[in-house]
Amino acid sequence: MSENYKLRIEKLRKELNDHNYKYYVLSAPEISDFEFDKKLEELIALEKQHPEFFDSNSPTQRVGGMVTKEFETVKHRYPMMSLGNTYSQEELLDFDERIKKTLGTISDLFNPGYEYVCELKFDGVAIGLWYENKKLVRAVTRGDGVQGDDVTNNIKTIKSIPLTLTDSDVPDSFEIRGEIFLPRKEFDRMNAELATELADEGYNDEEINERLYRNPRNTASGTLKQQDSTIVATRKLDCFLYAVYGLKLPFKTHAESLAAAKKWGFKVSNDTRVAKSLDEVFDYINTFEQKRETLPYDIDGIVLKINSYRQQEELGYTAKSPRWAISYKYKAEAAVTVLKEISYQVGRTGAITPVANLEPVMLAGTLVKRASLHNADIITKLGVRIGDYVSVEKGGEIIP
Repeated sequence: MSENYKLRIEKLRKELNDHNYKYYVLSAPEISDFEFDKKLEELIALEKQHPEFFDSNSPTQRVGGMVTKEFETVKHRYPMMSLGNTYSQEELLDFDERIKKTLGTISDLFNPGYEYVCELKFDGVAIGLWYENKKLVRAVTRGDGVQGDDVTNNIKTIKSIPLTLTDSDVPDSFEIRGEIFLPRKEFDRMNAELATELADEGYNDEEINERLYRNPRNTASGTLKQQDSTIVATRKLDCFLYAVYGLKLPFKTHAESLAAAKKWGFKVSNDTRVAKSLDEVFDYINTFEQKRETLPYDIDGIVLKINSYRQQEELGYTAKSPRWAISYKYKAEAAVTVLKEISYQVGRTGAITPVANLEPVMLAGTLVKRASLHNADIITKLGVRIGDYVSVEKGGEIIP
């Protein structure tokens, strides 16, 4: 009898994992939400009745329930390096010249001797996922690049991240990295629910606006550090994967590794492209600069990577970043508003910084009421006066 329960539990787990993949990765569901929920309810009940068959990677673990009082700090197997940023096509031309010079490639417009992989730069939270024997064993945030926080319990609630892999070609041990993000639709839903709750509690419109979630990226980051994974499960985070790491991986190019990751069951962006020239790179940049506001998630630029792993090794690294990759950041969103007054802020070192107090304005998903004026010389140079109309933007889409 016990063996029959075990077989039923294993069958339900496999079915639910398959349906999760088809729904959240392929966007091609085969059963209704009601049918899925009924199968999940049956599995929850069976696992409760037969704890001897517990599996930490069961689909039932996606609903949360684990409480993490303190996140363990874990050293990355492979450092999570940052990328250099560029903001103009001229800077990309300079980057390409350095690539060409280092590789010693004699090239022309149509055959540069190397390829780039163009990827969207998702505006979220970097994550490293470690798999052993086809099972997710640990998920670690970027942290300082050398070490990060173990957020495995929270990551297990994200339904587009496979807990168990079934493809026959999966390596015994590897790490895959990606970006956790909050879809715009889910962000809007969360804010609508929060606004209703606050209104019911008697808050006025201005007070409600002050308390709303400010942008999807910060909300995703804060969600990952929630101690109760049940809360994380309700927020419907998502994840795109974009880099595979491991010993003796059978790939010659980055594009090959992404194709394999997609085959293994990971969610890899369909908008990734291989470019054989800078003209193709610029086309990609321009295309998604026009499309970015219509995407279901936020991006703040694109990432360029040399495709060949052999050429990546030849190009090497600086102390902080790879020489074979770079990010191109789109121009920050700007908004016009009125300068109401200038106040002064004293920092920890005693330095005094003038601050512009503004008529509140929405900017890149955030209500901006203050912006740095840096120092008195800037005020003089700009000729700033109370009552002026001013243009405000976010440096790196973070600081107004």
